[in-house]
Amino acid sequence: MGIDVYRIKDEPYGLFGWQGIIPAKARKMANTCFELFTTKLFSVKEAFSRLDPVRFSEVMEDSTLLMMDEVINDVAMKYMPKVWQSLPQEVKNDIVVSTNLEVTHTLMAKVMQDMKDHADEVVDIKFLTVETCVAHKDLVVKIFQETGDTEFIFIRRSGFYFGFLFGIFQMTLWFFYQGSWVLPVAGFLVGWLTNWVALKIIFRPLDKREFLGCAMQGLFIQRQQEVSETFARVIMTEILNVKAIWDGILFGPLSYNFYAILRANTLVFIDTQFADIAPLAVAAMGAKKFAQMKEDVVKEVAHAMPLIISNSYEYTEKAMDMEATVRQKMQELTPAE
Repeated sequence: MGIDVYRIKDEPYGLFGWQGIIPAKARKMANTCFELFTTKLFSVKEAFSRLDPVRFSEVMEDSTLLMMDEVINDVAMKYMPKVWQSLPQEVKNDIVVSTNLEVTHTLMAKVMQDMKDHADEVVDIKFLTVETCVAHKDLVVKIFQETGDTEFIFIRRSGFYFGFLFGIFQMTLWFFYQGSWVLPVAGFLVGWLTNWVALKIIFRPLDKREFLGCAMQGLFIQRQQEVSETFARVIMTEILNVKAIWDGILFGPLSYNFYAILRANTLVFIDTQFADIAPLAVAAMGAKKFAQMKEDVVKEVAHAMPLIISNSYEYTEKAMDMEATVRQKMQELTPAE
């Protein structure tokens, strides 16, 4: 990095020090890359549509049981400690188990169904991917290195071949005319032409063309199938893995929408589950205190959700199958795209 005394934003140079061009322009590159990604390759709604709310609730059942055991105990001890302590342990367990069955088969399923219906409102994929790339610039470098490894090798080797070829013309010119400007100007032109020709060979022509009986196409474009597999693997394992998506849902800029869904469904669940005893509870503790108790349950569930959601990772990853989707759609892109 050098001495970071002053650096122009999103540029590799400054008053002192140096940063790689790709890391320095990570935000700009990520924005450009994931603009295509979110419009052509990946749809949050499509990915979430593959999740089965009932199956999701089933894989969360064990962790939800533990969560509700703690939530019910904490809330009961806060609002009716004497009554709760006087109950036999068997009765407490029955309350927790019966409540948990409703939570897993009703609450968790409805939360997932609402998330499917409002997928674009609970996770901002573009924000998540861009901010991840900016925070971890090595991932941007890794994308370039792994998807373009063959082309980087070609650039290194072409520098020798093209440099030698253009150097012959430079040598010929120097032999006949030894002006003071020849070497620096020729050096600049050789370097520029070497890179220009190499990049043209890598990316042009976009579509296959016949020349002297041979099919010609840009080296990188020819590898679209292979590049698609590498790109999908790196993106889905390093940047948009299931954990990252859930972190975006739980802690990202749209997390308030998720917690609004969770709160609404939790309140409905409480009203339904305890409809028979609600009048007695209101009479015993007052409407205000009963309403506060329900809000406390909502807060406890919201607080516990990030701690138990990892139990759904395996199912979510398998059901969404995002890597295969991105790979297939990228392989179907036109060369220009």
